[in-house]
Amino acid sequence: MTAASASGQTSAIEVHSIDYIPKKERHGNVTNQFTLWFLGNAELATLAVGFIGISLGLNLFWCLVAIILGEVFGTFFMAFHSVQGPRLGIPQLIQSRPQFGYYGALIPQAIGVFLYVGFNVFNTIIAGLALHTVVPGLSSQVSILLMAALALFLTLGGYDWIHFVQKWGTYIFLPVFGIFSVGVLVTAKLPAAQLSASGFQLTPFLVVLIAVAAYQVSQAPYVSDYSRYLNKDISARSTFWWTYFGSSIGSLWMIGLGALLLAAYSGAAPVDSIVSGGNAIFTGFGTFALAIALIGLVSVIALNLYSGSLAGLAAVDTVSPIKATLNKRIVAVVIIAILGTAGSLLIPENFLTSYNYFLVVLIYFLTPWTAINLVDFYFVRKGDYAITEIFNPRGVYGRWNWRGLLAYFIGFGVMIPFFSISGFFVGPVAQRANGADFSIFIGLPVSAVLYYLLARNQDLTEEHRLAASDDAALEGMAAPMPAPMPALSD
Repeated sequence: MTAASASGQTSAIEVHSIDYIPKKERHGNVTNQFTLWFLGNAELATLAVGFIGISLGLNLFWCLVAIILGEVFGTFFMAFHSVQGPRLGIPQLIQSRPQFGYYGALIPQAIGVFLYVGFNVFNTIIAGLALHTVVPGLSSQVSILLMAALALFLTLGGYDWIHFVQKWGTYIFLPVFGIFSVGVLVTAKLPAAQLSASGFQLTPFLVVLIAVAAYQVSQAPYVSDYSRYLNKDISARSTFWWTYFGSSIGSLWMIGLGALLLAAYSGAAPVDSIVSGGNAIFTGFGTFALAIALIGLVSVIALNLYSGSLAGLAAVDTVSPIKATLNKRIVAVVIIAILGTAGSLLIPENFLTSYNYFLVVLIYFLTPWTAINLVDFYFVRKGDYAITEIFNPRGVYGRWNWRGLLAYFIGFGVMIPFFSISGFFVGPVAQRANGADFSIFIGLPVSAVLYYLLARNQDLTEEHRLAASDDAALEGMAAPMPAPMPALSD
């Protein structure tokens, strides 16, 4: 991406991908982390998470309790990753090489590609249904293709385009859905049982808590992709809290709203519930609110395309080192777009059960990774990395790091008895707990503690020496800057 100008503007097209962002090109306001993660969560796929508990028979009161606990817990992990972006200046999943080794990092990178494509399957289905509802003359299939095309266009612009849409999309979303939410609270006719504290059921309560926490933890592989252009001297505290509040407020709002809508309009799908809830306030408002929600749906598809392309390029670079160029980024974005759109055309529109399974499986694979990555950054290396060595297959981080791999597989293994995927696999401990899933509460501490014990006594002398001499090499390895293009304001 071209360097920030004196006026605080940047080039409209991003040329960087998995390479380091030089200091002279760092730009942006840390408050943009709030708007990016707020709108990234305040969208209809997030609303669908709120349907899970009500559809399992849990009442609204206990759904909201589980949602709040899941948000508070899960968002901490994703927000801590945000600090890594300004500090390291590289995408999230390529940062796994110091913990897993140059080739071992293929594991989280492959999981990342699955995550981004999978989320886009569900996001694009909802986006297509929403557009079809707003413009009934378009078929669902054509609507899916149009929404995917809009998101593809946004993603090709890159980092600044995405931040720009997220910021202004937030400003548009807030008044419209503020009125919508207050209106639903006033007009919804809730059965008394939905608000009773006596309707507690452990298994669906834990399903909701895990699903919400999983939804937040599943964003961990994205986070520093969207903070890596920030100046390195921005405080860790401000980066963390702007990310934390943006993500938690956006997702808590929409997940809670989803639970409220399904409790009030039993049997409604996410898109239909917006129309029903809005039209109960005044005629036509539901369709208008749904049209506004299309902004968030396009942008969240773009988030997955963007991070998916980075994860895919990181995986390719691991197998055969590549030079980061604009053309390679475009090809990667198009491939991720094709995979996600094809999946959205094949999966049935009634996807809520599949969506829940997807979230649960994600949390199983991501739990040990996020624990290891954060422990390494905050407690082992304390943010001090030799960035040039991350791109060197024969470098100081090695091809395979047995410490990270061992902690990952043991952390994953100890979770298995606690797994609970109804209809597929229920572990012995989960069976005794009537299907309740406690796996995240086992995998996180086991992976974190084990990795810390294995890694704390490493000799980091050579790594620190290389990190201290990194600056000149890093500025030299950055992608060449193209001629300036029409600018977006920061």
